[in-house]
Amino acid sequence: MLIVQKYGGSSVADAGRISRVARRIAGVRTKDHNVVVVVSAMGDSTDNLMQLVKEITDSPPERELDVVLSTGEQVSIALLAMAVNDLGIPVISLTGYQVGIFTDNVHNKASILNIETKRLREEIKQGNVVIVAGFQGVNQLNDITTLGRGGSDTTAVALAAALGADVCEIYTDVDGVYTTDPHIVPEARKLDQVSYCEMLELANLGAAVLHPRSVELAMNYGITIHVRSSFNDHSGTIVREVESMEKALVVTGVAYDLDVAKIGLYNVYDKPGIAYKLFRNLADESINVDMIVQGAMHDERNDISFTCTQGDLNKALEVVEKLTDDLGADGVTSDDSVAKVSIVGAGMISNPGVAALMFEALSKEGINIEMISTSEIKISCIIKADQVTKAVRSLHKKFNLE
Repeated sequence: MLIVQKYGGSSVADAGRISRVARRIAGVRTKDHNVVVVVSAMGDSTDNLMQLVKEITDSPPERELDVVLSTGEQVSIALLAMAVNDLGIPVISLTGYQVGIFTDNVHNKASILNIETKRLREEIKQGNVVIVAGFQGVNQLNDITTLGRGGSDTTAVALAAALGADVCEIYTDVDGVYTTDPHIVPEARKLDQVSYCEMLELANLGAAVLHPRSVELAMNYGITIHVRSSFNDHSGTIVREVESMEKALVVTGVAYDLDVAKIGLYNVYDKPGIAYKLFRNLADESINVDMIVQGAMHDERNDISFTCTQGDLNKALEVVEKLTDDLGADGVTSDDSVAKVSIVGAGMISNPGVAALMFEALSKEGINIEMISTSEIKISCIIKADQVTKAVRSLHKKFNLE
């Protein structure tokens, strides 16, 4: 049996936790299971490196930023390999380059294109536990690239798919996937199972347990993910394709995202090609746009609003302001004091009136909705960031998720 495990930064935050992870790996390996382990940087290492960069420059070259940020994982894999070795288990640590994780040329949020498995399979055949640096790869120029925050999840699932692993275990500091953030709602309930589609929506909407791209990869390749805590042996949440789960629930979970900024353009020309020009230019700068709202036409003009991450806000504003004249916009505004709150559930498909219940819960709390986006299994609203806690608690209670 081949198991791919991933340990997040909190799981390897210090020497004691690294030793605990090493013992867990050894326990699996002694059961004659082959193990490939993906590791994130220790604790706050990435944040500390980013802070150091900011002390040098406010505008670091993206290539050099990747070189700096990738070092955190290299420290983790070497220390963990030493701890596993001390337990008498044959082990080797490998960087993304040594494994052969090839990405596109986008720095800071690259996408994996291919994984060469020859070296990995040779090491596994020799009986080694292979410890791989998450979050990183190399492009066609052999320059180091990073996959963006949460990219170690993506590394783990991609390796599981490439190697045909039996399961991909994602170890974190929580017991699994909850109906909402238990730090906000102590009554939140752990889900035993969740479907790929629901988990993908929850991840995209701010649930920090899994990275969205990792869930998408798992769904595309049929990889079962087991989200577990690295601090106990309890069973966690299984993410897989199932036809029937949580049938009694219309809504499976409530998610929120504070990493949101809103940009609005006013009195834009209402003619073919305007939206294309705007969003094509944003895409060319690798800016991911989330919610888009186009207002009703008046005097052959309309308003366009959209959201992006706060990290992309300044770059997005530069793009938009350069296009102002071409788009005929009278003005551009932005707001980074907003957040997104969402409800997700496969049961919403066959249950009318869910949106009304959501809006009712928010209105009773005096929360104004600035933007709305829907799909078959989710409803998202943009609200003021300082109202998120109140919104999450009211929605969790409204849909009986305790």
